[in-house]
Amino acid sequence: MLGNGELIGKLATSWDELLDHGDQPFELSFPPVRGVHPSLTLKTAVLHACENQDGALFVSLVDCEISRETDAGHARLAKYMSSGTVSHLNDAVEHFQLVLDQRPVGHPDHAAALTNLAWARLRGYIRKDPQDIDNITSLFRDALALRPQGHPDHTLSLYCLILALNWCYSRERTAVYIHESAQLCCKLLPLCPEGTYLRSIGVDSEVDYVIPGCNNLPIDASNEGIHLRRNVLELCPPGHQHRPRSLLELAQAVEARFDQHGSIDDLEESIQLRREALSLCPEEHSSRDTYLNNLAFSLNSRFDHQGKFRDLDEAITLYEEALRLRPVGHEYRDFSLNNLGLALLTRFNKRDDIDDITRAISLLREALTLCPSGNPHRDTTLNNLALALNTRFEKSHASEKSAEDLNEAIDLYRESLRLTGHDHPERHATLHNLSSALCSRFMRTRKNEDVKEAIDLCEESLLALPSLHPARYFSYMRLKEAYLSRYRVHNNPVDLSLAVENFRLASGHPTHGFPNRIQTALNWVDAAESHQHDSALEAYQICLELFDNHVMTRSSIISRREAATAFDDAQSLPVDAASCAVRSNDLRRAVELVEQGRGQQWSLASRLRSPLEDLESTNPHLAHKFSELSKNLSDAQGFAVSTDRAVADRAAIKYRKLKNQWDAVVTQIRKIQAFSRFLLPPSYAELQVAARHGPVIILIASQYSCSAIIVPTSGEPHHVPLPSITLADVEDLKDRFARAIPQTSRMGMTESRTDLIVLLRAVWDDIMLPIVNALEDVLELKRRSRIWLCPTAAFTSIPLHAAHPFKMKADRSGREPCLEDLYICSYTPTLSALIRSRQMMRTHATPSFVAIGQGQPGSGKGKELLAVDSELELVRKLVPATVNRTTISGEAATRAGALKALEQNSWVHLACHGKQDQDQPYNSHFVMRDKPLTLLDIMEKDIPHAEFAFLSACHTAAGDKETPDEVIHLAAGIQFSGFKSVVGTLWEVDDAVAKHVVEAFYNTLFEGLKDGGVMDCTKAARALNYAKRAVMKTVPLEQRIVFIHIGV
Repeated sequence: MLGNGELIGKLATSWDELLDHGDQPFELSFPPVRGVHPSLTLKTAVLHACENQDGALFVSLVDCEISRETDAGHARLAKYMSSGTVSHLNDAVEHFQLVLDQRPVGHPDHAAALTNLAWARLRGYIRKDPQDIDNITSLFRDALALRPQGHPDHTLSLYCLILALNWCYSRERTAVYIHESAQLCCKLLPLCPEGTYLRSIGVDSEVDYVIPGCNNLPIDASNEGIHLRRNVLELCPPGHQHRPRSLLELAQAVEARFDQHGSIDDLEESIQLRREALSLCPEEHSSRDTYLNNLAFSLNSRFDHQGKFRDLDEAITLYEEALRLRPVGHEYRDFSLNNLGLALLTRFNKRDDIDDITRAISLLREALTLCPSGNPHRDTTLNNLALALNTRFEKSHASEKSAEDLNEAIDLYRESLRLTGHDHPERHATLHNLSSALCSRFMRTRKNEDVKEAIDLCEESLLALPSLHPARYFSYMRLKEAYLSRYRVHNNPVDLSLAVENFRLASGHPTHGFPNRIQTALNWVDAAESHQHDSALEAYQICLELFDNHVMTRSSIISRREAATAFDDAQSLPVDAASCAVRSNDLRRAVELVEQGRGQQWSLASRLRSPLEDLESTNPHLAHKFSELSKNLSDAQGFAVSTDRAVADRAAIKYRKLKNQWDAVVTQIRKIQAFSRFLLPPSYAELQVAARHGPVIILIASQYSCSAIIVPTSGEPHHVPLPSITLADVEDLKDRFARAIPQTSRMGMTESRTDLIVLLRAVWDDIMLPIVNALEDVLELKRRSRIWLCPTAAFTSIPLHAAHPFKMKADRSGREPCLEDLYICSYTPTLSALIRSRQMMRTHATPSFVAIGQGQPGSGKGKELLAVDSELELVRKLVPATVNRTTISGEAATRAGALKALEQNSWVHLACHGKQDQDQPYNSHFVMRDKPLTLLDIMEKDIPHAEFAFLSACHTAAGDKETPDEVIHLAAGIQFSGFKSVVGTLWEVDDAVAKHVVEAFYNTLFEGLKDGGVMDCTKAARALNYAKRAVMKTVPLEQRIVFIHIGV
């Protein structure tokens, strides 16, 4: 039997003692070795040479000889280990080599022979006796190959090879040795739990050698380098002394890969790793300042990529704490000064707080004093200070003082560039910055050499950067800046074309973050509109696509709205895009663009609820996969942002992974010929379906023009200019309505509503009359037909349906008809919302009606609504007795009770307080007995069988002032959850008079049902129209026009 290379004890016994055991196995025990009690189980047998077993006897004798050679080798090796005499080592190697020669490949003991020889030679290598280390490791590898996982000596072979590789690395510092050792350690540790023999003889010490050895290697952003870091982290479970450093090294590797390729997943992982590392470094930890800086740096990068202000503010807080831990005299104080200064500069660029830029420049000047000539970081600090000075110049009004900032910035950039070698990995940043400063000076002095140098610097940076490097974005941006500056001075169209081309390249650079690319596209829009360049429509299209992609990356509905409102100059984008298309005589494109840009929050959410009947019949597997992922993605998206940043980060990572899977399935679906436009922005032909039962009128309020586009039932869209009104006029009209409505609400029934009448007459004359003329003269639409109004921007806050001439006919035969005399008016947030509602009407459930009322909301939740109970009783009486009717009020009208009722019934009447939250429209709510029933609560529900909802509450269809084109209000949420037809309110409702409208409405809607008719929600618009006319003498004007119909 061959040993494994370690002498654990000596045994002296006689043949008689062995033979006394007969043919029964027996055990020999040895003294403990490192806490382990080794033993050997033997069995004796007598062989007789005369029994024609010469072959067997020969093998036995050979085995005995091999065993003696092996024992002799171990004995010589033991003497060498104690005395250091090389001759003993040579003898041991000779014995083991002889054994190996007798145990060729294929022999059961070949692996043991390899191990013994390699072990002896390794001992000599460790003692610095000449040995061929590559040959030694080859022997161990060959032995390991013969002992796969499950072999009793697999762990021993792993350990031996790790030991050899570690010694190789200790002598030669070749990274390949420590890489392989780390991989093997990951395999070995799970096989050697605490208390096993191998753990006792030194496995932990070898692992502890590998970890810092790997951690001290240079950062390698390749997949192999990151794999190594993952292996090292696997060797450092929670509680391990090296875990913080290993987390840090893996984070640096994945963030370096992010810097090269721009994958947000890498940046997210880096932040998660750095959060854990910081959590393992309490305030007294000597390296806490480093971990603070690293996490802050990653958060700052994510802000640049995604635009989340929480990231930037947290980064500044962490940088400030790190700076406090690096007082004057600390060797790394200049790093913290630079980092904090740059973060404050970033915040100044976004928020224009002068204290931020002043403090940033002060910090960076201090940092420069700590980096005198010869300091390796002087070039970076020069660049940072120059950037801050240049930024202050750009934000200030032209003056001699600001010019000093610019000239100093250029001098600092030039010095930084002189200190930065051509092969420096960050040279491109200084090239970009100097180019920008030179452009600024060119615009001030008109010296052509400045702009020429700026262009040359950008061209140099492009030559140095790979095609997908994220920083190429800045090269394109600076080139755009240079060409546009030169065009503005010299008016050469070639320069404008070159600027546009670089706008195109920058906004389309795939590895750069969405916020900067969106801002670039917005700047492109502005430049194209200002200079009347024919790329304007393309710029608008790219802007809308980038917005869509950016908002979809957010993992909560609240954060999506934050992302949508982060760009001050983007709120008018949909209407400006439509206006551009109108001015280009491309009305189809105008309809497509305004639809793509409006109601984006609803559009994104509805993608996860897309009807799949057609796909299920074509490809059931893909339909099921898409449905499952849509549900998972919807569940993962959340409705609010967690205050725990680590929890929020994990949720975002989970959401993005699901989003990537969802995107992949959508791509597969689009490869099916009939589904090539699956979930893509709809074409005009697809949108025209919304006008199947009557024209849809899109009202566009843009800074460039105000107009309407009528989408007819068939044929081309029709443009209606509104020359008498501008965007400023519409805004003024909106504000005047906001003041007039509360005033008229305090008047008595018989008092004249002069101010309101003047406003409604203006709506008729300047807005609706040109549209009515087009409906009558061009479309030849019959009177009392249905029309749908789709207002945009400031138009969403004006009661367009109530437009009224308030004058007599020319022949004095009566009053001129108003809009609601001529047509049955409904609203729709978007064309897609109307189409979706109609699609969901393919199946009809047995109608059930619930009336929910809460007139006593409780302290602090609003005044008591005395007429609610009588309104509920009235509704109950008006609903046909053949319909399943339920009433929920008082103590039962809770948030949970109302939600359950919404889910279980297809027809709903809701009478209570409605509150529109102007700061956060998703918190708009109906007031229930215990908790508010919020818009978010409603959006969570998917109620495809729902049909009609009457919202007899205040402000249920009043939109969000900050993002009016998102149409975020309670009525829209009810419609999104599944209700196809909704009656909502634009402002406060007087519950005492509202019941008159309610009574007239239901009387009309349910007329004839006693004779066996069917409840039909598509008749709600007509019923509301008749109800308003029926109560003209009992309900004041502002309380009639407050009610609007939305949907089918």
